[in-house]
Amino acid sequence: MNQKLPKPSKLIKPYCVKHGKDFLLKDVNPADTQGLDLKDEAEDVLEKDIQRLSDLQQKLYAQDRWALLVILQAMDAGGKDSVVKHVMSGVNPQGCQVFSFKQPSQEDLNHDFLWRASKLLPQRGQIGIFNRSYYEDVLIVRVHPELLQKAHVPPSLVGKEIWKERFKAINSFESYLDRNGVLVRKFFLYISKEEQRKRFLSRLDEPDKNWKFSENDVKERERWDDYMEAYEDMIRHTATPRNPWFVIPGDHKWFTRMVVASVIVDTLDGLHLTFPRVDAAKRKELNRARELLTRESR
Repeated sequence: MNQKLPKPSKLIKPYCVKHGKDFLLKDVNPADTQGLDLKDEAEDVLEKDIQRLSDLQQKLYAQDRWALLVILQAMDAGGKDSVVKHVMSGVNPQGCQVFSFKQPSQEDLNHDFLWRASKLLPQRGQIGIFNRSYYEDVLIVRVHPELLQKAHVPPSLVGKEIWKERFKAINSFESYLDRNGVLVRKFFLYISKEEQRKRFLSRLDEPDKNWKFSENDVKERERWDDYMEAYEDMIRHTATPRNPWFVIPGDHKWFTRMVVASVIVDTLDGLHLTFPRVDAAKRKELNRARELLTRESR
């Protein structure tokens, strides 16, 4: 039976959360591939999207008006590094920056929770990728609220509404970015607990992957339900029409990469990017330069 890959808009739509109020994580199947079993075909589509992304990135850089911030969130072994490696493989490094947010430094902890991310925002004409982000402060910090003490947050400000307050701060921050030409695309790569177990075992079985594993990964896995609850609440409160969440099934990496690439290409396509036009004065300047260069060959 021949299968065809759906159009990008149809591929993306089921995973785009614009209104988070009614979002339930149980409605998303981590193993979903929209009924497709087209790994080889998907890789061809991804390659085309990579080429398209390369062209769009050049125009984004040349136009110097917009910026794109890609946020990748996932549980350990969720495929964030894989997405960066494969989807962004054709992008000129001059126009793209990747930042991985690991354990915050003491300097980070002495600032507000958005500080370390805000200072790394992409410039106009750039694509910025956050491997984890400020959302860690409503995820891991929520699951481990003792971390708030390390952040020196005044006890009087740590009330039962702190997470809703942080959601409001994030929404205001992303709205501010949107009004200043920074498009934010947020991805939760949603893997199943069983798939994470398999990937952890793979890291243990393959020597080249041993470095990726730590004992703490297993300890955090014990809090799986707490993390899922935190992710669901986060998406419910921070998914908006202008800054939606894309909850991407993560059990099949080929499908995850294809959908993420489609979202990024679709986003940049929507900007109708073009190379800057040369005005009359610039055209004269170019013609003079041509004349000088032509004379050199005589």
